[in-house]
Amino acid sequence: MCQLLGLNCATPTDAQFSFSGLRRRGGATDHHADGWGIAFFEGKGLRLFVDCESAAHSPMAEFLRHYPLKSTHIIAHVRKATEGAVRLENTHPFCRVLWGRHWVFAHNGDLKDYRPHLHSHFHPVGDTDSERAFCWLLQELAKSHASLPSVPELTLTLRELLPQVRRHGSFNFLLSNGEALWAHCSTQLHYLVRQHPFAHATLMDEDWTVNFAEVNQPGDRAAVVVTTPLTRDECWTPFAAGELKVFVGGLPLADV
Repeated sequence: MCQLLGLNCATPTDAQFSFSGLRRRGGATDHHADGWGIAFFEGKGLRLFVDCESAAHSPMAEFLRHYPLKSTHIIAHVRKATEGAVRLENTHPFCRVLWGRHWVFAHNGDLKDYRPHLHSHFHPVGDTDSERAFCWLLQELAKSHASLPSVPELTLTLRELLPQVRRHGSFNFLLSNGEALWAHCSTQLHYLVRQHPFAHATLMDEDWTVNFAEVNQPGDRAAVVVTTPLTRDECWTPFAAGELKVFVGGLPLADV
C-alpha cells in the first residue's frame, strides 16, 4: 500500500514539517520506496513534482524539504507498488484538466480487475489501477455537470460514484481542484485541524518538534489528512470506513 498526505489551509502554508515526516516513510522508516510526488496549487496554477526514486533518498525530495513553497491545497504521496511498474508515469499524484481547472488525485489501495470503460478524453498514461480510477471519476463528473459546479454539488456526485469503484477493493484517496480537498476512506485515513491556539507537534518518523504558535498567525488554519498519524503528540481523528469528507478553508464541511 501507499501513504497519503493532504493539506487544506485557510491561508497559504508550507508543507515542510508534514512532508519531512511523510518522506521518511518512503524508504527509511517504512517500505513505501517505489516513488513519490507532491502537488502545490497556486491560484489556478499548479506545481507538480514526481520522482520514481524513493522519497527518503531522492535529491529532489531533499530539496523540497527545505524549499518553503506555500499553498492552500497540497497533496503528497509515497508509493508502494501493487499494480504498475516503478516508473515515472505510474507515480502519484496524477493531474488532469477539467472545466478549465487542474485536478490532482492520489490513491492508497488496491483495485482488483478494475478496467472501467473510458470513452471521453480522460485516459491513463501509465498502467495503474489508481490512474484508471481517476480518469473514470473525471469522466463521470464531466458527464454529470456541464460546467464547474459548487463544492456541495461535486460532493454529492462523488458520493454517488464511489460505490462503483469501491466494490473492486480498497480505495483511499485525496482529490483537489484548488478550491476544496476531498478525502475518501476505504480502510484507513486520519485528520486533524491545526488552528489557534496553536501548540507543539513532534514527528513520529524524525526528531523534529515545531511550536506552531511561533510560526502562525491567529487567522491561520490547516486541515491535515494522512494515512497514518505523522505526529506523536496531536489528536488525530480517524475516518469511518466508507466516509467521504470535504475540506474548505482548513475545516471539514459538516453539511455536505
